[in-house]
Amino acid sequence: MCIRDSLITGNEAGALGSIFGGVNVVAWYPITPSTSLVDSVLDYQYLRKDPETGKMTLVVVQAEDELAAIGMLVGAGFSGARAMTATSGPGISLMAEFSGLAYYAEIPCVIWDITRMGPSTGLPTRTSQGDLLFTHVLGHGDTRQLCLLPATPEEAFEFGWRSFDIADKAQMPIFILSDLDLGMNNWMSEPFTYPDEPIQRGKVLDAEQLEGFIKEHGKWGRYMDVDGDGITYRTLPGTDHPMAAYFARGTGHNELAAYSERTDDWVNNMNRLRKKYQTVREMLPKPISDIDPVKKVGILSFGTNDPAIEEARDLLEKQGIATNYMRVRALPLAKEVTEFINTHERIYIPENNFDGQLYQIICLDHPQDLTHLKSLPLGDGLPMTAQWLFNKIMAVEK
Repeated sequence: MCIRDSLITGNEAGALGSIFGGVNVVAWYPITPSTSLVDSVLDYQYLRKDPETGKMTLVVVQAEDELAAIGMLVGAGFSGARAMTATSGPGISLMAEFSGLAYYAEIPCVIWDITRMGPSTGLPTRTSQGDLLFTHVLGHGDTRQLCLLPATPEEAFEFGWRSFDIADKAQMPIFILSDLDLGMNNWMSEPFTYPDEPIQRGKVLDAEQLEGFIKEHGKWGRYMDVDGDGITYRTLPGTDHPMAAYFARGTGHNELAAYSERTDDWVNNMNRLRKKYQTVREMLPKPISDIDPVKKVGILSFGTNDPAIEEARDLLEKQGIATNYMRVRALPLAKEVTEFINTHERIYIPENNFDGQLYQIICLDHPQDLTHLKSLPLGDGLPMTAQWLFNKIMAVEK
């Protein structure tokens, strides 16, 4: 652990976390406000120098565009490297098809989205949380992507390394949705807690383990769910076993990774992916909560709205309005969010986008009556303020 507080940007913290997470490959194309994250990877790259050979153990490649960058990530993730990129909303748009390939072929990789104002080119130097819904369902067809939602430099550092473990264990791409406010502005940060656990690669079989798998199950297939949790076993290219090779298919496939257009193969695979999605939900960071069961008014939000919410709660308390607060840190939503929704008379959902996207995601996941939820969207390009939130809640409460 660091021994003193520091002044640092979220992009620098995320880059340092990625270094400690064992990143091997960074492929990117510059775009405001994410460029300084990869610049910081280059600044900290010396920490990954092999002490015996003096050689660097990670490579940074500036691609010709965002499509090439995410394509490199998919190839690197398939080969067993820990691969990441950093971009913003326009880059996420270009990465949609490859992200869907990684989701369906089940290839791990990490994508940072330092969100700026959209749509289109929008306001490149203003902050936003407007990519939340788009990123969560990125990719055509029935796709649900994993998202981490940091609020502080400490969480940017933690999610920087933890995201690789989650991606490897889930065999999925994972998106870290920061924003310009956190990414490019200086924040006072408490000391980082460095990883105190070994790197977790998930269900990867070497030659000896593959042989044991075949003896136990009679065969090995890349998409065989023998554990019943939706997560299958994989091998890496170069594994010295005659049965280790497979096609990482973005087309329809059966459990042996063979091409198939059979409807039962397709439905079985989609059901398994949905089961995996529920399994992975438990691997994600849990919400941060401040809850007193006596209080019946709740605030539910995410990310860098946190300082404004904490100050607004103090202002509301002085007006006799006591609130509980839950800050979501990942998508899919944790079961604690459902409990929070079901135990309050009114819940306000402030967020820094124009459409109330977290509110929409909650409505998608909770088909019951949600008339007690009040969406408070902002989306003006600036960080949320306590006075704005106080005025919005008071207009309903008084």
